[in-house]
Amino acid sequence: MLAAASPIVVSDDRGKTLTLEAPAQRIVALAPYITELIYAAGAGGKLVGVSEYSDYPHEAKNMVRVGDAMRADIERIVMLKPDLVLAWKSGNHAGDIGKLEKFGTKVFVMEPEKLSDVPRLLRSIGKLAETSVAAGAAAEDFERRVEALRKRYSRKRPVSVFYEIWNEPLMTVNGTHMISNVLLLCGGANAFAAARMLTPVISAESLVAADPEVIISSVSQDGEWRRFEMLGAVRNHRVFFVQPELLERQSPRILEGASEVCKRLDNVRQADD
Repeated sequence: MLAAASPIVVSDDRGKTLTLEAPAQRIVALAPYITELIYAAGAGGKLVGVSEYSDYPHEAKNMVRVGDAMRADIERIVMLKPDLVLAWKSGNHAGDIGKLEKFGTKVFVMEPEKLSDVPRLLRSIGKLAETSVAAGAAAEDFERRVEALRKRYSRKRPVSVFYEIWNEPLMTVNGTHMISNVLLLCGGANAFAAARMLTPVISAESLVAADPEVIISSVSQDGEWRRFEMLGAVRNHRVFFVQPELLERQSPRILEGASEVCKRLDNVRQADD
């Protein structure tokens, strides 16, 4: 007789141990970046439901929608009979996660904060879905690309940066956000790294006082910053737009955004030399 397969045991970012008696075959993703991670880990064929705005890769656009960041559609999720739901600790309601677990649904909760969390989560998904070979390859590729960017840019002259995630009100990220991790990788210095909140609202006066060398925005273009002509970044036309999904989703694609940011900051350094 064949020996029974060993249970799969992993710990999630709540510190909770999750046990699957067999690899997940029906998976639901509750955030767009989680959808991207699942595909990158080689488990896209096991997805049966995704959150709204899951638009990458192309195949994800045709998946059943099970809610958004405001509220998960518990009834629809349960009807899909998933054997695993992947959720976002700070992006999904704890109450929704609790309801799913009360229905007996296995939920793995993640909270990626640093670039190193991306390969870690890829490997966890690979273990849960029995796609460890593909997931491991994706994780190693991500780590190689991070190291290449670090060697090329991180020790260059620091460039102060204001990263805009929203314009009304004006919002940015603090030093514990993954985007700040990207700035450090590129030799950038987050002008509001010391802010207490993860995504603080910033007054115009605070921004003027910080006077960053560069503004990187996922919202507005250069021309929309004319009211801040007192800022050196605006006067010197150093306001750069980067597609939000390339920096604000904690998936392998964040390195596409990072590469663009690194090049922009290096161009500023070269112009000042």
